[in-house]
Amino acid sequence: MTRDTQRPLRADAERNRRLIMETADRMFARRGSTVTLNEIAREAGVGVATVYRRFPDLQALIDALFTERFTTFLQLAAEAERQASPGQALRHYLLAAARWRARDRALEVILAHASTDARPIAGMRDDLGRHVDGLVEGAVAAGTVREDFASSDVYAFLYMIGAVADRTEDIAPEAWRRYAEVLLMGFGLEQGPAAHTSAMTDGQILLTWPKPSAQPTGDAGQG
Repeated sequence: MTRDTQRPLRADAERNRRLIMETADRMFARRGSTVTLNEIAREAGVGVATVYRRFPDLQALIDALFTERFTTFLQLAAEAERQASPGQALRHYLLAAARWRARDRALEVILAHASTDARPIAGMRDDLGRHVDGLVEGAVAAGTVREDFASSDVYAFLYMIGAVADRTEDIAPEAWRRYAEVLLMGFGLEQGPAAHTSAMTDGQILLTWPKPSAQPTGDAGQG
């Protein structure tokens, strides 16, 4: 973290910082990590110097986006820990984290490229791991989740929900919730009221099918 990013920013500087981060988010979601700071500046409508003043390189921008996301996940875990029972706490975190993942199409790109072994990011990662471990251990000890449920199941759950959400976002944006509930029941967590969990129609399923990136080519004259 640079000295410039440690002190409070002026209102206009903070607006630019947010604009740059939000623009990068959208571009990462569309194109993965193949974007540059110059492209982000152009799409955000700000000067290249403004971007480099806030983020000296692309890694610094990715790490800032990672920090924001893990701050959110830590807040979700803290909220879950205040629930009335261990089973409710785990369920609360799983659904809240899934809801966040469902609308965050850039998350996997950011996780894949963040400096996760460098401080302070490694500390945030480990801190979240301790919170998740505590939620899982409490629910297992209380018998409100299957006895072999593990913290790794939390991350696998989010991977699966993310895959559904990414494929259905523009077709059935709440479809992920139905499959989250199915998984939670499989884990042995008590069922709760779920809104918008109807199955997708055949037409919606057809729209989720993979689309070819290019038309196949064949030899001329062959039938």
